[in-house]
Amino acid sequence: MPNSMKLGAWIDHWAELTPDKPAIIFNGKQQSYAELAATITGLTTVFQNDLDIKEGDRVAWLGYNSPGIIEALLACARLGAILVPLNWRLAIPELVRIVADSGAGLLIVGEGHVETATAIADELEDCRPVHNQLAPMEEQEAGSWQCLQALMDQLVDVGQGSPSGSDFSENPVLILYTSGTTGRPKGVVLTQKSLGWSARNSIAMHGMTAEDHVLAVLPMFHAGGFNIQTLPALSVGASMTLFEGFDPGVVLAEIGSGRPTLAGLVPAQINAMRSHPDWDDTDLSNLRCVTTGSTFVPDSCIEVWNRRGIPAIQVYGATETCVLAIHQDCANAETSRGSAGYAAKHCEIRIIDDNGQDVTPGVHGEILVKGPNVFKEYWRNPTATGRALWDGWFHTGEIASQRADGAYVISDRKADRIISGGENIYPAELEAILDGHPEIIESAVIGMAEERWGEVPVAFVVCSEDSQLDSGRVKALFENRLARFKHPRRVMLVDSLPRNAMGKIEKFELRKQLSQNMAMDSTKSRES
Repeated sequence: MPNSMKLGAWIDHWAELTPDKPAIIFNGKQQSYAELAATITGLTTVFQNDLDIKEGDRVAWLGYNSPGIIEALLACARLGAILVPLNWRLAIPELVRIVADSGAGLLIVGEGHVETATAIADELEDCRPVHNQLAPMEEQEAGSWQCLQALMDQLVDVGQGSPSGSDFSENPVLILYTSGTTGRPKGVVLTQKSLGWSARNSIAMHGMTAEDHVLAVLPMFHAGGFNIQTLPALSVGASMTLFEGFDPGVVLAEIGSGRPTLAGLVPAQINAMRSHPDWDDTDLSNLRCVTTGSTFVPDSCIEVWNRRGIPAIQVYGATETCVLAIHQDCANAETSRGSAGYAAKHCEIRIIDDNGQDVTPGVHGEILVKGPNVFKEYWRNPTATGRALWDGWFHTGEIASQRADGAYVISDRKADRIISGGENIYPAELEAILDGHPEIIESAVIGMAEERWGEVPVAFVVCSEDSQLDSGRVKALFENRLARFKHPRRVMLVDSLPRNAMGKIEKFELRKQLSQNMAMDSTKSRES
């Protein structure tokens, strides 16, 4: 791995050493390191000369996984600009809020997202949409939008305007948005340096080398998409197969034919793959390990790989830590079973009580993380930054304990968050919509365990006496307002919500109620 923390320098390094080696394989086409370096140089030139992108400017990206988003990140890195990947699963009002908060003046649009981008641009006059690679069927709909590929095709000298020698390693290069416990989107600001140190953590965890072939399945609008394996692979000169989206059959076919050595998958993806009819017949033998992570990883997601002779290693972290903070590795995956593993190579971990004091092994407390991979700040949100970062320590809001052997066991969430299929859902977002309805007196949203997605939201709702709302009408309140994966899977209409002496809703009591209701439903189902 190059010593430089300048992301663009990684590709230049390997383009010189192994120019013809495949860097990215996408939709059956190979892009060598030399081709990738040339594309990044050309895109940097277009950003600077044609689109007037300067140091500190924000560039939003709306689209499925493609080499384009990686190229955009590395072009931004050369200019000291900042990429803002957008979760295309979000509803248009959510995307508008994020783009507005980031202040992005340029919105790069991938195929299939012209309609959504048009709606965003209609709301935000200062955000200019351009198409990444304009498809013929979308030309008319996109109107007069410029196309990045067309602009690069017009370049005479792709070397001009490409300040690869500039050192922007301390500069922000990526803003990844989380919903935030208050419902307000929070932009996690990551520097080139933090991404570089995160890559080193991943390389140490995987034992990753240039000989590896990585499957990149996770979406790039999440920290895991870039940081668990994608950027680490490019930093060591490995090859990667990039998927536009996740299809269990397609991924299994690629594992069998492409012979990858490493893959990163969330539990929901693992569940979909093991349920696929091709699972038993797919040759998995070339995989050295599979990496997975969530707040809680079901043991079944580990065992299904172990039965095929493949170590499944857990990672724990947050967007604020570039994902990796605690992890297992191939050597200790079995001995550390039941835990999230040990501190990453370049991370320090503390567990503290409510008084800020370090606890002894076996005692539960909040996890704190410190290291060069930790985020810089929340974008334009000093209040949230001040709550989360104290003396360089990131307060995760997660509860854990440390075993006698040093491994960390994640036990609960201090923060109110639901993780469904790898996506973060913050109940405050749903509760704000529910509580805004005139017939709803109050509400509370909790997570319910679900085999396929890990967790799904469940809403407890107290309605007024004259309300005409039923569960179906309550669910309809979320249409076109929040992404569908955030919609409550179940609505419980109740007379009141349990509260403690301070008036705070006791969500653990709601979880008990839900568990009892599900047990009763199961009994009725068996009896019928």
